[in-house]
Amino acid sequence: MTDALIIGGGPAGLMAADVISAAGYDVVVADQMPTVGRKFLMAGKSGLNLTKAEPKTQFHQAYGAAKDALSPALSAFGPDQVCDWAEGLGQTVFTGTTKRVFPTVMKASPLLRAWLARLNAQGVQIKTRWRWTGWDDGACFDTPDGPATIKATTTVLALGGGSWARLGSDGAWAQTLPDATNPFKPANMGFEVTWSPHMAPHFGAAVKGCALSAGDMVSRGEFVVSAKGIEGGGVYAVSAAVRDGARLIVDLLPDMSLDEVRARMSSGKAKQSTANMLRKTLKLDPVKRALFNEFGRNAQDMAATLKGLAFPYLSPRPMDEAISTAGGVRFDVLTPDLELMSNRGVFCAGEMLDWEAPTGGYLITGCLATGRHAGLAAVRRLQIS
Repeated sequence: MTDALIIGGGPAGLMAADVISAAGYDVVVADQMPTVGRKFLMAGKSGLNLTKAEPKTQFHQAYGAAKDALSPALSAFGPDQVCDWAEGLGQTVFTGTTKRVFPTVMKASPLLRAWLARLNAQGVQIKTRWRWTGWDDGACFDTPDGPATIKATTTVLALGGGSWARLGSDGAWAQTLPDATNPFKPANMGFEVTWSPHMAPHFGAAVKGCALSAGDMVSRGEFVVSAKGIEGGGVYAVSAAVRDGARLIVDLLPDMSLDEVRARMSSGKAKQSTANMLRKTLKLDPVKRALFNEFGRNAQDMAATLKGLAFPYLSPRPMDEAISTAGGVRFDVLTPDLELMSNRGVFCAGEMLDWEAPTGGYLITGCLATGRHAGLAAVRRLQIS
């Protein structure tokens, strides 16, 4: 028997464990992987983008349809609080030119080590290689020593989404809560493109200085052309709309108006070839010229096509390759405290909730904020039990 059981050792689960144990209660964290925080450490390989230094309203807008449900958690633990939390663990942070916030050391491992040390000092027990299998007079697990059951006054589920199975987020837990979940969909993912042979020399090239749009979503960021298709931050920012059926449109010359493009083209040498027009007059780099030739070469209005190059309708790459997922536990089966209405004393947090947000610090902040929100709710329940 324990006061609080946390199932899942990612950022949301560890944050719930932190606030509950800091309140003086016994906490057990159970995770199916050999070590906790594996996806957190993977995120740190690209610098660990913790959050984004934006005004509250703008920051909340990034969470789309889930922003109202997440607002209480994000309002209490937003970008400023994330920075204070990291620095409280001895890790200074800095804000880059795009307002993204990173640890100064640009790594996740020092932050995770300091966090685990604090949890250990607060008496948190961490059990690894414990896979949750459901309920039967307590939470049931498959463990290296055989089946085990833990009874807890409160439980926080922080089981992750449905991508990166090798890091522990395999989404298998959804079978245990079938009536509470929406199906998983990939989020922040690349898309498959069947390229013509002439694109092969450009595989691995970054397309910079462009603007992407799909439906109502707009992104000013770069992306990468690969043998499989396209991926990268610029694509991820509009990926939800493309996934849901919108056409991807790329402006190859976003710093010039359509009239300016036409004026520059008309000022070029007479009878200039299309290749020279793109290279000499418009100064397009090789990969942008290749994209134009791939999808717009036969366009009647060359200038308009350069300002709005339409990709074919695209299919997402497999969900396990996605950075995150949409789908998961619906908010309509939860109280404002993120407590399951059908199972009081059980709270949900992190990416297992049905929300999605672009990369740029929103994902980690959302997990930390909901983990804290659920953990504080568990403390309130423990105080009256």
